[in-house]
Amino acid sequence: MSDAAEIQRRLDALGLTLPAVARPVGSYVPALRVGSTVYTSGQLPYVDGALPATGKVGIGPGLVEPADAAGYARLAALNALAAVASVAGGLENVARVIKVVGFVASDPGFTGQPAVVNGASDLLTAVLGDAGVHARSAVGVAVLPLDSPVEIELVVELV
Repeated sequence: MSDAAEIQRRLDALGLTLPAVARPVGSYVPALRVGSTVYTSGQLPYVDGALPATGKVGIGPGLVEPADAAGYARLAALNALAAVASVAGGLENVARVIKVVGFVASDPGFTGQPAVVNGASDLLTAVLGDAGVHARSAVGVAVLPLDSPVEIELVVELV
């Protein structure tokens, strides 16, 4: 757990601002608190309400490059942190990130999902320190909502 000032210093050092919580694209809430656990819905890499890219991740013409997709996973994780903060009273109330599930819309031959989801994992550790270290799944899928290249969901324990 970090205090609010330390988390803000880390965000500032990364050149990041916690965004407004993304509006759901369906009949669900962005995050739900059950006791001391927060579950986020899958978060897309929205920037100012829009996806910065769409399509499948892979190597080749017309595909989202894996390095770019890792950046989008980072953005999706930042959006997930905003959703957590909205129901937790701030990120300073995060005891630890328990689990990250990353979905990568993958070209059939692409097998680099773990490297893409590292974008999310690395951000969580950079912002939350030891509390950001987590268990994880990186899953390749055929398609994601709105043709997003990535989607990230979190399970977080609160203090």
